[in-house]
Amino acid sequence: MIDTDRLSLTKPTLADFDDAYAMSSDAEVAESIGGKPASREDAWTKLLRNIGHWASYGYGIFTVREKASGAFVGEVGFAHFSRGLGETFDPFPEAAWVLATSAHGKGYATEAVAGTHTWMDRHQNPQRTVCIIHPDNRASIRVAEKLGYVGFGETEYRGARPTMFERR
Repeated sequence: MIDTDRLSLTKPTLADFDDAYAMSSDAEVAESIGGKPASREDAWTKLLRNIGHWASYGYGIFTVREKASGAFVGEVGFAHFSRGLGETFDPFPEAAWVLATSAHGKGYATEAVAGTHTWMDRHQNPQRTVCIIHPDNRASIRVAEKLGYVGFGETEYRGARPTMFERR
């Protein structure tokens, strides 16, 4: 659905499960998003949630792969996670991105997230999007800032204090 210079972004399918599970069960990946490695069941539930977003909202999380090799890079896009963070956050499309450890440090996050924002702006035209990022995750904060996100407060979420960001 989206091609960038180096990446191909498609709607998730059941065939993405093994790659998605390998990424979400990686302790390094889990630490960067403030969680713990996912069980096989949790990864399956997440994949089904990602597939369901497309049917429910007309947008969702994309599976990202390298164009040249087909290697799995990660998952990026927009969702409604119903986190319970209040009216200044929950009603708005939430940008999300997570990359496999093998894809870190290559500029893929910025490339993929920029591609999804261009797609979202063209197809959904949201007035505002949001995201949350743990303050120690400097790489994700840099990606958000490159795309015009600005912090608007902290919140309590799953025992952490992430920063809430918005983009208008």
